[in-house]
Amino acid sequence: MRIAMVSEHASPLAALGGVDAGGQNVHVAALATALAARGHEVLVHTRRDSPRLAARVRLAHGVVVEHVDAGPAAYVPKDALPPYMGRFADHLRRSWEAEPPDVVHAHFWMSGIAALDAARALRLPVLQTFHALGVVKRRQQGTSDTSPAERLQAEERIAAEVDQIVATCSDELFELLRLGAPRRRVSVVPCGVDLDHFTPAGPMAARRSGVARILSVGRLVPRKGVGNVIAALADVPGAELVVAGGPPAAALDADPEMQRLRRTASEAGVSERVCFLGSVSREELPALFRSADVVACVPWYEPFGIVPLEAMACGVPIVASAVGGLVDSVVHGVTGVHVPPRDPAALATALRELLADAPARISYGAAGAERARSRYGWDRIAAATLGVYADVLARRGLPATTNRGPSGGRHRRPRQAGVTAKVAAKVSAEAQP
Repeated sequence: MRIAMVSEHASPLAALGGVDAGGQNVHVAALATALAARGHEVLVHTRRDSPRLAARVRLAHGVVVEHVDAGPAAYVPKDALPPYMGRFADHLRRSWEAEPPDVVHAHFWMSGIAALDAARALRLPVLQTFHALGVVKRRQQGTSDTSPAERLQAEERIAAEVDQIVATCSDELFELLRLGAPRRRVSVVPCGVDLDHFTPAGPMAARRSGVARILSVGRLVPRKGVGNVIAALADVPGAELVVAGGPPAAALDADPEMQRLRRTASEAGVSERVCFLGSVSREELPALFRSADVVACVPWYEPFGIVPLEAMACGVPIVASAVGGLVDSVVHGVTGVHVPPRDPAALATALRELLADAPARISYGAAGAERARSRYGWDRIAAATLGVYADVLARRGLPATTNRGPSGGRHRRPRQAGVTAKVAAKVSAEAQP
């Protein structure tokens, strides 16, 4: 099957840790690679943000990333991208006329609008993963929300027009139903984790002897709750907090959020116990996770959250805010502890109790590793996603037109009436883990 993925601002090739580079980049790259490993051909369309990028770059066997000229070939904050989505859609339409995909899977709301506009005349099936909903962001951030004015209306349109929405957690499902999405057109498929990379066994990053380590990993933006962890540290004596994320270490001093967090640490009297690493490569992350006694992941809201999966896969217990996808992935009292968001006092209590209870940490870590292995491997997530694609193909009556042979080459065949059932059956069979 030929799969077109649209991820307008979140390139699967991007370095992580920036304001607009995070879980979506990981999700798109890993899902595309896992689908290709099952024999499918994936083309990811993302916006060109540098003149040095080639038109097409191979990400993995069966996965190609296409850089679309839409707006300046430079970094543009994602909230400033809507004016360029018309050009993005025009490119998609031309690309799909020349090489029609069997399904289109859009990621984020601007990708959804561009995909719908491009696919309309070609009658291609479009699926949508939002990764975040504007209505939730507006509710949580209020006047601090920088989303474009048209976002809420655009998401309502997407929910009404796409063939299927692939939500990532039960909380998002409920939000989509409130948005007016028909229940039959929403499937829940979680994000995944690389179980070969994130493992309990392996090297451990250096740490100070006799000092408990709390780890926070993620982008340095206020809603990730790092400031709440720093405030809580004042009531967790004898522990250090290591913060990984944000710009490279050499550029940390100039980062506004970094400056705010340092002020928070100073006001809480914990500056000497907080270490800001800046961006950390994915290659270094497993060792860093293994060095922690507990990972604190306490965003104000979170569409899904990949960091808890990575920590659990490394056998580390979690203290997580009870929001969004963290309610699904972290099981309270089994793999970690839930706390209310934006509540440093409750967070401090949970951290103190867990750091004082070594048997609980060991139990939570082992249960988390098992939960990650049994539920969140990318092959399993790809299988579930293929099942959704199969349902859409069968419902639309559109057969697949190409397969990728053992050599990776394209084998085209004409569209034929009566092929649909066979294709849907084949894809459905491949969707089994």
